[in-house]
Amino acid sequence: MSDEENTGQHEAARQGGHLDPLGTNTEIGRKLKQFYDGIISDQVPDRFMDLLSKLEAADSGRKKD
Repeated sequence: MSDEENTGQHEAARQGGHLDPLGTNTEIGRKLKQFYDGIISDQVPDRFMDLLSKLEAADSGRKKD
């Protein structure tokens, strides 16, 4: 076992008494989920929705030809 793995296990044992098999990756995953959940909950700007509507109309017009 490497010193890095050993240190991570000791840290986990001190914090909650159980070992986290993913170590620091668990915290990184939590932070990423929190960040992306915030992005998902943001509303799409009206300008962007207008642009998407125009692109969709242009695409459907092209398919009819």
